Amino acid sequence: MSEKEISRAVIRRLPRYFRFLGELRDAGVEKISSQDLSLIMHVTASQIRQDLNNFGGFGQQGYGYNVKYLYDEIGKILGLDQEHNVIIIGAGNLGSALAGYGNFANRGFIVKGAFDVNPALVGQYIRNVPIMPMSELPDFIEKNNIDIAVIAIPKTQAVGAAATVVSCGIKAIWNFSHVDLEVPDDVIVESVHLSESLMRLSYNLNRVKEGEEPDTGN
Repeated sequence: MSEKEISRAVIRRLPRYFRFLGELRDAGVEKISSQDLSLIMHVTASQIRQDLNNFGGFGQQGYGYNVKYLYDEIGKILGLDQEHNVIIIGAGNLGSALAGYGNFANRGFIVKGAFDVNPALVGQYIRNVPIMPMSELPDFIEKNNIDIAVIAIPKTQAVGAAATVVSCGIKAIWNFSHVDLEVPDDVIVESVHLSESLMRLSYNLNRVKEGEEPDTGN
């Protein structure tokens, strides 16, 4: 892979490439041109070529892209060629939905446990995922080689939970709480603000109603 810095816009598009290439692979498609891929993804062919050239190109002149090979290589770039152990903090509606989502395991994200302060939930299971008290969190992280902590609790509790997992050595947090977490520079936070996503949808809906093109963010 190139040593140059890859733009955030390119990185945001990689999961889309991976998803569409996976669908093509499952449909038995062996090769595809950048032009045909652009029609499926609604990204220009030149943008696809520029994006992939950041990582070596992968295409062959007059042939296009080998779908399975490109799918596998993008999976490696995304780190999906290895397993990541995950814990979920918060076993309410959102946390339970995340813990029960079977496709995470298919992508190598293995949910090892969920944690909650509600004693009524402790001892229960979401699929095969046990719900444990927060007091057991540090010991569980140490014994299970946890890579990623998912925070799905109210913002009033999220800051303390983030501090706890960081002190236990967690380097990646998937944050669903409505608060921007302040963590050390060597800890990665990916925040998902569901209300902001809904507001972007509302914005684009208004654009369409006014006869304008929606902002797809591609």
